[in-house]
Amino acid sequence: MSRQIIVAENAGFCFGVKRAVDMTVEYNNKNNTRVYTLGPLIHNQDVVKSLEEQGVFPIKGEELSKLQPGDTIIIRSHGVTPEIIERLKQTGAKVVDATCPYVSSIQRKARKYYEEGYQIVIVGDPDHPEVIGINGWCNNTALVTKDGSELNNLHEKVCVLSQTTEKISNFEKTLDRVSRLAGDVVSFNTICSATSERQSSADEVSRIVDLMIVIGGKHSSNTKKLYEICSENCSNTLLIENAKELTDDVIIDSRLKRIGVTAGASTPDWVIEEVINKLKSDNK
Repeated sequence: MSRQIIVAENAGFCFGVKRAVDMTVEYNNKNNTRVYTLGPLIHNQDVVKSLEEQGVFPIKGEELSKLQPGDTIIIRSHGVTPEIIERLKQTGAKVVDATCPYVSSIQRKARKYYEEGYQIVIVGDPDHPEVIGINGWCNNTALVTKDGSELNNLHEKVCVLSQTTEKISNFEKTLDRVSRLAGDVVSFNTICSATSERQSSADEVSRIVDLMIVIGGKHSSNTKKLYEICSENCSNTLLIENAKELTDDVIIDSRLKRIGVTAGASTPDWVIEEVINKLKSDNK
C-alpha cells in the first residue's frame, strides 16, 4: 500500500511549554528537594506521567498546606494570579515561575491598562487557567468573551487582549465589536506566534489529505482549536492523545492515500514520532 504521511511544518512543543518542562526537569535533577507543579505542568498526560515517574507530582491549589520549607513548587506556563503567587510564597517553599514569557507580557498589559482606568476584555475561554491567571492581574474585573458577540454597554475606555491560543478570527470579531461600542480602544493581538504558525500549517495540510490526525491533550485549548480548523477542511479528522488511540481500521485502510499529522503545543516530539511510526507500520 502506497501511503504518504504529511506532517505539518509547525507542530508539537512551543517555546513556553518546552521551557517549562526543561525548567522542571532541571530543578528536579539538580536539587535534593521534593518538586511539585501547581496543577498538571502541561495539558499532556504522557508528559505528566513521565514527570511523575521522575518524582515530580502535580499539586492542587487546595493542597498548598502540604508544601513545606525546602520543597520546590513550579508555576506552569499558563501563569497564575498575584494572589496565588503570594499564597505560594507564604508556604516557605521555593517558588519557580515557569510562566511563559508571552503570557507574562499579557499579565503586565492587563495590570497596566486596568490601573489606567481601562475596562479589560479578554478573548478566550473563561475556564482556561491562562485566562483565569490574566484576569487576576486586573482584579478579576475582565470581561471574557469568545468572539465579542455578547458584549454590550462597555466603558468608554477598553483594552482588548487575547488568550495566547485563541483563533485570530475570534480576536478580530471581538475587536470589531468593541470598536463600535467604545470610544477609546487599545488592543493587543496577544495570540502567540507559535499558535498562529501551527494553525496556519495545520490549515494547509488538512486541505489536501484523506485523513487528518491532530495529536494532543483532550483538555488542551490550542489542540482543540487545531482540531476545529482541520475539521472545517477535512471531515475525516481525528483527535488523539497518542499512538495507542490509533485504531487498526485506520492503519490498514487502503483508501487513505494521504494522511496529515499535526500536534498541539503540549505534544512532545516522541509522541508525534510514535504516531507516525504506527501509521507506517503496515505500509510496507
